Amino acid sequence: MKRRSFLGTSAAALALPTAQAAEAPSSAKTLRYAFRVAETGFDPARITDIYSRIITAHIFEGLVGYDHLARPALIKPVLAEALPEVSEDFKTWTFRIRRGVFFADDPAFKGQPREVTAEDFVYSLLRVADPATVSPSWGEIEDVGIVGLKAYRDQLRKGATFDYGHKIEGLQALDRYTLRIQLQETRPRFLQILAQPDIYGVVAREVIEAYSDDTAAHPVGTGPYKLVQWRRSSQIVLERNPGHRLRHYRDEVRPAPDDPEGQAWLARFGNRRIPMVDRVEVAIIEENQPRWLSFLDGQFNFLERVPEDFTSQAIPGNHLAPNLTKKGMQAYRVQAADVSYHVFNMDDPTIGGTTPEKVALRRAFGIALDCPREINLVRRGQGIVAQSFQLPHTTGYDARFKCENGEYDSARAKALLDLYGYIDRDGDGWREMPDGSPLELESLTTPDAFQRSIDTLYQKNLAAVGLKIRFKTAQWPDNLKAMTAGNFQIWNLAGSASMPDPQDQLSAYVSSRIGSYNYARFRSAEIDAIYARTAVLPDGPERLALFRQAQRIATAYMPYKYRLHRYVTDITAAGVSGYRRGPFWLNFWEYVDIG
Repeated sequence: MKRRSFLGTSAAALALPTAQAAEAPSSAKTLRYAFRVAETGFDPARITDIYSRIITAHIFEGLVGYDHLARPALIKPVLAEALPEVSEDFKTWTFRIRRGVFFADDPAFKGQPREVTAEDFVYSLLRVADPATVSPSWGEIEDVGIVGLKAYRDQLRKGATFDYGHKIEGLQALDRYTLRIQLQETRPRFLQILAQPDIYGVVAREVIEAYSDDTAAHPVGTGPYKLVQWRRSSQIVLERNPGHRLRHYRDEVRPAPDDPEGQAWLARFGNRRIPMVDRVEVAIIEENQPRWLSFLDGQFNFLERVPEDFTSQAIPGNHLAPNLTKKGMQAYRVQAADVSYHVFNMDDPTIGGTTPEKVALRRAFGIALDCPREINLVRRGQGIVAQSFQLPHTTGYDARFKCENGEYDSARAKALLDLYGYIDRDGDGWREMPDGSPLELESLTTPDAFQRSIDTLYQKNLAAVGLKIRFKTAQWPDNLKAMTAGNFQIWNLAGSASMPDPQDQLSAYVSSRIGSYNYARFRSAEIDAIYARTAVLPDGPERLALFRQAQRIATAYMPYKYRLHRYVTDITAAGVSGYRRGPFWLNFWEYVDIG
């Protein structure tokens, strides 16, 4: 959910800040790179943004996760000894917890080693349900339907304290190392939800209570890294967790026989203990030019996402530039499971609503946008036009599917606006509302050059059909807060899939997710019913047909205008090996080596 750029500043002037930085031992293998957007915090139950989740994915672990090299995606046990025992109706899931796994040392444990138990998983899921946590992930857990959990939450009086000792029938530690989760309905893909350690990683109650005023700054997990320094929106430093359990590369990955790169990594690193990197330093550089120049200058040894406006320099013809190849760099280009889009606030009196004229305004807005030009001009060809909420690499995605969402037709946009009364009555070149009142749209934006180039393009597109739009500038985390609270009209952002199942993307239309993932605040009884049905159906033609039906409804009402799916190219400097971008999971540091 990000983008940034900058012009006219030298790399030397933009060297990483070092004041108060924790010094790395000279022999430490250190991965150094920059995020293009500031993080929001590191409490897994309270975050949604991808950059915060990258950090928590390396600190926390869950019951299950993904095999890093397997393609297609393959879920594997992590803190569970094995994949769970599952009832035939996919309602009862029993996990045996791996013994001898300990949380990273922390003063909250008063000097004692703290082993992970089944009760910790109960507590971690209860935290998501606790209204005091205000977890954006509650809607997902609510939809899963753990027996007794929602009923208990609903019976709490406003302001009452959530009782973590209250027995929830569907969430029980049967003994120290056995966890049983019982669901109200069939949930064949429940493991995909749990395979998000960045959100559902296990936490210790002692830690949460010790740092209750600022849990975002005190992440303590069982993962391969621990946080050692955090200067908000500036620098994040993590080091190898010395108490992390013994793990070998060969036991963690299963590349396909016809995957030469994966097989090569397995042969090279098979006997190595992971993580192989000792330290990770992450800077926050929101502008494209300084982030690119800092990488070229050797301040970083990894570039996460080549900045779009430097594509021709970095990967001409989609291949690494010869001068970078000579330096020992490697490029990794993939079609991302993501989408860039505009979101409309359906509660806004101007752009929202489901009456015919409001729907017409959003649809005209959508087809007035020249998405191919954004891809070719602004993004240097690094994307394809999006057609719907279904993303590449997710179940049921069809690159041949076409609909109005993917169209650009300014003449039809004008005709649609004329038909529903959005006409220029005073001759100033701008359309008014059907009742004659002024029409001016407002979009949230961020103060960087790359985003301005996108805003400028679409401002011209809208002006060409007589729609005036102005931009309200703020930092990305502030815009996210405003959008989540419903204090916005339009925003242009991006999101990525966190699992292979498109149910995750469909949740953006579900009324129970308003205030979390339903950014548009869209309400549709028909979509809600489809969502409930697709949640319980097995994969197959009937389920795919329901997703197609949801696509048609989404296109008709246009609470979101999907623009493009990006190609992403990452570059490693000489000496960095083993890198591969996962389509859904975010943890990769432990599989990388330096030297």
